[in-house]
Amino acid sequence: MPKVKKTKPMHKYIVPIALVITACGPNHPAPVLQNGETTKSSIKAGQLHVQPELLESFTDSLNIGRKGRNKFELNRYTITDSNYVIIRFSAKQNNKWIIKNEFHFPKDGFADCDPQISDFNKDGLNDITYVSAVAARGANEIRTLLIYNKKTDALVYIKNSANFPNMLYNQELNCIDALLVSGCNTTVFLKLEADSLRQFAGVDQCDSLVVSVYDKTGNRKVISKKPTDRDNFSRFKNYRPLKEYTY
Repeated sequence: MPKVKKTKPMHKYIVPIALVITACGPNHPAPVLQNGETTKSSIKAGQLHVQPELLESFTDSLNIGRKGRNKFELNRYTITDSNYVIIRFSAKQNNKWIIKNEFHFPKDGFADCDPQISDFNKDGLNDITYVSAVAARGANEIRTLLIYNKKTDALVYIKNSANFPNMLYNQELNCIDALLVSGCNTTVFLKLEADSLRQFAGVDQCDSLVVSVYDKTGNRKVISKKPTDRDNFSRFKNYRPLKEYTY
């Protein structure tokens, strides 16, 4: 990845928030909000009588989970002053699609969802992310991560994935890393544990370059500190020894 230029100081904390693309238009039926294995968005009760407008639609049944045996559907809607997505994940049983998950999530009104399919846990089965928000003038792309679970044949929503912008699967360390861009930049290294990401190391670039490790309870230990060039920020793919991404 190319060098990341320094941006003006901003708040570092982020508020969570073959492909087949289906056609969309004003005649698409409105979503039905229901209970079950569902994560609901914060749609106001007074808005439910308003017809939602479909903004984006994405379907894949060739790449996520078991190829040809699972189907992922994402629809993005707007209603009054709210944007949200409805995600359904299905498994094929007796030549019929059976819904295994349904998620309702809030969405910002600025960026497209831009679904990206990749294997984030090195199990040979693809997972998916989509853009839920952007921050730091677009430098922080915040994605929601959904991991395919082979045992349950369903998706697992990674609850704190929105806390870690610009996520990548890190092949060298077999983990996930993320780049947090603000007045100072931080590369964080993360392990998937159940439905969450846990930070185990990080490289902070500000007035100095600080490398830290974290235990399972979140306690931090600084293992190195040295001067750095504030005008040239990097993303790191290893913290011990330090190794930058090169693209």
